Amino acid sequence: MTQDRTIPELLAGSKTIAVVGLSPKTHRASYEVAAYLQANGYRIVPVNPSHAGKLILGEQCYASLQDAAHVLKQIDIVDCFRKAEDIMPVADAAIEIGAQSLWMQLGIVNEEAAVKARDAGMTVVMDHCLKIEHSKLD
Repeated sequence: MTQDRTIPELLAGSKTIAVVGLSPKTHRASYEVAAYLQANGYRIVPVNPSHAGKLILGEQCYASLQDAAHVLKQIDIVDCFRKAEDIMPVADAAIEIGAQSLWMQLGIVNEEAAVKARDAGMTVVMDHCLKIEHSKLD
């Protein structure tokens, strides 16, 4: 599941979470998870080319992780709401920007991307929901 850090350690040591595929639609899982994380003290960075330049949850939405990284100093976790077959470019971008972790939400598993991210020194979590894992910390 993870490389060196446990999920509680990862969440405790993270402040900024880029949510790739974040939808502005309040009924979507990506929005619900991001809103929860934001309410629990994390800085949310929306990444969705369809909504770039707009605000989602009061935060500027970026077209790519690279665009977000140009503005923000550090992105700790890259949370992926994308199909498994679309994860490799996200992993490449996460490595490029120096993110600490690649997180694939429930139902998303891409072993090739996971190996690449781990080889780059990232902590990788697959098939887990950030909201559910964070709620277990209480």
